[in-house]
Amino acid sequence: MSIPFCLALALVLDAVMGEPRWMWTRVAHPAIVMGRMIRALEQKFNTGQARHLKGFLTLTALGLCAVLVGAALSSLGGVVTVCAAAILFAHRSLIDHVAAVADALLLSVGDGRVAVSMIVGRDTGAMTQTDVARAAIESGAENFSDGVIAPVFWFAVAGLPGLALYKMVNTADSMIGYRTSRYAAFGWAAARADDVMNFVPARITAFLIWALSSPKPQWDAIAQDARLHRSPNAGWPESAMARAINVALAGPRSYHGRVEDHPFVHPTGQRDLGPDDIHATLRVLWRVWFVVLALAGVASLI
Repeated sequence: MSIPFCLALALVLDAVMGEPRWMWTRVAHPAIVMGRMIRALEQKFNTGQARHLKGFLTLTALGLCAVLVGAALSSLGGVVTVCAAAILFAHRSLIDHVAAVADALLLSVGDGRVAVSMIVGRDTGAMTQTDVARAAIESGAENFSDGVIAPVFWFAVAGLPGLALYKMVNTADSMIGYRTSRYAAFGWAAARADDVMNFVPARITAFLIWALSSPKPQWDAIAQDARLHRSPNAGWPESAMARAINVALAGPRSYHGRVEDHPFVHPTGQRDLGPDDIHATLRVLWRVWFVVLALAGVASLI
């Protein structure tokens, strides 16, 4: 099977199956395995001197392991490649988690807070309905780039080894890529590698959201707001989504009891948000997913 054909099949399989509980309650998900490897090596080597170097060497070893496993699985044929890729894509899982926030908000703000706490790292205990909806929309946009477009991109570029490498780097960044006293040095390589590997996919995500918006927002405005984000990549899909559904995103939020005053993205957009805006986000994500699937299908015929 060609890579585009495998990609198309994997996208459909992920969208249909998602992450079935009957499977992952019996065996560890690959992301969990990656996380255990990262945690074990971090605890062993994130000590003493030369933590930048130790972090770089640890990430290199993890990345090499991921590439070798990806290559070995690819050698087993197209069916294994499709199944492995589908497991590492996260579209259906993302849709389900974001939709759960909208459903919970229809019950109460408290239920919405509980649901959104499953997908964001910020403090949720004092969130209003608007705060909950905004967090869900931002998570949906950012994680669509990280969990769908970036994996698709690296699979298209380098097959299963490229996809496995990206997932290892992305998982490492989510665990140790923080500017804290413990991780700032050791996790520096993971954070920078994740920035590099997401640079193109984040902008592709923003472009696809922009291209499918009606009426089309100004691309220059999307780019300008994206550069205000603390992340070099996350601001792109968030800024595009904000204008696609005409809402104001980002702004102040609380982490570990401390309020951080971030600038608003698309500040003139609607600020009173709720379940309908979350559903609008999901419709955008599905439209982009269908376009990616169509492109993969066309490429498989060429």
